[in-house]
Order: sequence, then C-alpha cells, then structure tokens
Amino acid sequence: MTSTKTVAVIAHNKKTLGGGLAELRDVLNSHGVTDPLWFEVPKSSKVPARIEQARKDGAELFFVWGGDGTVQRSIDSMVGHKGTIAILPAGTANLLATNLCIPKDLPEAVRIGLYGEDRTIDVGRINGEHFAVMAGSGLDAFMIRDADRGLKDRFGRAVYVWTGARNVRHELTPTTIRVDGHKWFEGGAGCVLVGNVSDISAGITAFDNASPDDGRLDLAVITASGAIQWARALTRTVVGHADRSPLVQMTTATKIEVITKRSLPYELDGGVRKKTNRLKIRVVPRAVTIRVPAPKPQKA
Repeated sequence: MTSTKTVAVIAHNKKTLGGGLAELRDVLNSHGVTDPLWFEVPKSSKVPARIEQARKDGAELFFVWGGDGTVQRSIDSMVGHKGTIAILPAGTANLLATNLCIPKDLPEAVRIGLYGEDRTIDVGRINGEHFAVMAGSGLDAFMIRDADRGLKDRFGRAVYVWTGARNVRHELTPTTIRVDGHKWFEGGAGCVLVGNVSDISAGITAFDNASPDDGRLDLAVITASGAIQWARALTRTVVGHADRSPLVQMTTATKIEVITKRSLPYELDGGVRKKTNRLKIRVVPRAVTIRVPAPKPQKA
C-alpha cells in the first residue's frame, strides 16, 4: 500500500456517494490512512489548483471524489506528472470508472484505490485539453449543454433522454474531417464522436473494440437527421455493432481534425466547452496512471 503520508483526497463536495465524505474519512482511517491531505472544491474547475498543491505537498496517490467532470480535470492536471489517480465515483454517469470496473460502492472503491493495480492509460487531447472517455460535437454536445443547465443534478441520467429528444431537430452541419493527415469525411454530420473507451453511457457501447491503452482513438460520424433516423442509429448502437448502420461511419486514428461550416459547442468527458468551428484532436499514449481492480486469481 502507498505510504499514508503521500495520500491526497480531492473532493467535489456537492457530489454524493455512500455515507458522504464523513464515511470516506472513516473508511480511510480503518485502513490506516489517518491524516491524508484533504482538499474540497465546490466545482470541478477548482480541481487543477488543488492537484498542483497536493503534488507540491508530496502526494503520490490522489483519491478523486466526484463525477466525470472532476475526474477529467484531475486527469488533465496529471498528464506529464508522476502519481496515481484513485477514482471515487460520486457523480451522475461515472463513465471512466464504469469502463475501468470501479464500482459505485465507497468501501470497495477505497479498497481498490489502496490495494488495486496500476493501469497506465492513453488520453485524448482536444484543443489543448485532455479527456479520458470521449469528446465530440453536434448532438451529444447539445444534449450535455442543456442537461448542465441545472437539470442533471435534479433528474440524473434520465435528463439526457429529454435533452436528446429536443436536439434531434438540429440540421446536419457541413463537416470536413481529416484523419492522420488525409481527408476521411466530407458532408453533413449530426454528431462527431471521438472515444478512448468502448462504453459512452449506460447500455451504450459506441466503440466495440476501443481500449484506453491501444495508442489510438476511435472516431464515429453520425449522419442521422430527424427523430426517425436518430432512433435507428441509436437502436443500432444499443444492440451492438454501431458500424453496421448506414448512418454511422467509423475508423481509428492518432490525429483528427474536424472543421465545420458553423461554430458548434463541443464536449469532453461530459463537460461542454465554447463554440468553435475547428477541433484538433490527438492521442497521448500512456499519459496517466489509474488504480483499478486487481485481476481475480485463476481457479486451479
């Protein structure tokens, strides 16, 4: 186990898991971590400064309490630095934790953080900021933007169904995409999605063969327009093999450039960013280390 003197807790104090931060202190204490570096923030944008302070104070293991936005900010801050992130999934979706088999169970998540296995994963970099799960523009960004307007914390994942239904009416956007230096797509796009992992939501596996440590990013362009076509594309995604839909084109890449005729908001790991008409995306191999469950021993 990591020395207790080098453990830090970075907690979004508006997010909940189990018995809350009081239980987290008790669980850590039961494992001998009696005086960790402790930082609480009211929003995820405050995380980078706390990560930097924890590093200066000698932290090597960073327990990150929060949702996808908190985890994304932590990963963005840790790229290029030594240290291990232990995720405590206290958010709405917890997509990276789900893909790495970290449960929404506080005592078990702490146990994994202290005694689990280190896995060094790739991240994506989009317009200067890092992501671990996915990034994109079009429908997914509009859905997340609308959900973030005070609705997600009130209604949880269900809000995405409502905001998605509202936004399928958007017209296709003339889009050009270059993959590893070559033009790959030109036409009308309803959504451009870049993934570092396979599952992008509960029950939705967008990229069947994606792995966060394969040195590549997965790319999908959805050309669906209107409610009926979007229903077809999403149904194909839910049942598997989204690439078999005529409304979906997919590939993998190390570098991606997306140029749209009009400026659109984009998202990374569930957080919406300002509108732009150009996205520059690349993979950063073996960029950050996450504490994950140790493999179960094989039965003789």
